[in-house]
Amino acid sequence: MQTQGVFVPIVTPFDADNRVNLAALEQLVERCIEQGVAGIVACGTTGEYYALNDDEREQVLRCVARVGKGRIALVAGANALSTQGAIERAQQAAALGYQALMLSAPAYSLPNQAEVVAHFRTVAQASALPIILYNFPARIGVEIGFDAVVELSKLPKIIGIKESSGNFSRALALIKAGLPDFDVICGCDDQAADFLFWGVRGWISGGANLFPGEQAAMIRAADAGDWDRVKSLMSAMLPVIQAMESGDYNQKAKLGCRRHGIDAGPVRQPLLPLGAADAQAFNALVEQFDQSKR
Repeated sequence: MQTQGVFVPIVTPFDADNRVNLAALEQLVERCIEQGVAGIVACGTTGEYYALNDDEREQVLRCVARVGKGRIALVAGANALSTQGAIERAQQAAALGYQALMLSAPAYSLPNQAEVVAHFRTVAQASALPIILYNFPARIGVEIGFDAVVELSKLPKIIGIKESSGNFSRALALIKAGLPDFDVICGCDDQAADFLFWGVRGWISGGANLFPGEQAAMIRAADAGDWDRVKSLMSAMLPVIQAMESGDYNQKAKLGCRRHGIDAGPVRQPLLPLGAADAQAFNALVEQFDQSKR
């Protein structure tokens, strides 16, 4: 599977009764496809995978696959607390027609680097699908170390890494390593222009729930060598992206879906809704962006 283009780790909409809102999810997937994204990541962090029960997870995966199959690339988040749990999620994704997995190191258990490598190796051996590593130590508590990435990149099933460490020096070292048949993918929305400048053309972006078309346009501009356009698009989105990165990311990703006329509903606990003042301030930033385009 190719990893170029914008991939949206899509939010999971809930209705007023806290049930999965499949109609809103279908609308959001359609909107992203219309705006030119390359793929959807279902049941990722922005999709609150940790708050879904098994039935809901399957509903979400089936809905995204039904709308997107044959039109865009389909990636399933396969994170689990155990290696066996990740294998079961990998098997489920393959059975539902997904083309790849996105997988972090297991949270909470704090595996060492040898255990991290063994985790991914075991899942890769059991999976019919290729795997995008997901390095997000701020969330998981464990980094997939540079040497571990190099070792894992030698496995045919490991095709790339979503680099969300926030450490661009590390990201640049991975980019410059030139690992064969292995892609470094932007996983920090506020660093996207830097990744693009250094030749990366894949971007898994929670911000694409708000800005699917604009972010797809950034990649096209980079392909054309139009760096003024890249800078202009990034500069316009940056206040919203920085507000998301500063905290309450999932809440703001869902709130921003109203930009498409879609109510993604609340987040689930343990997260709580944004306060009224914070929601108003974030909405004002989104409105400023839209006004700048008029």
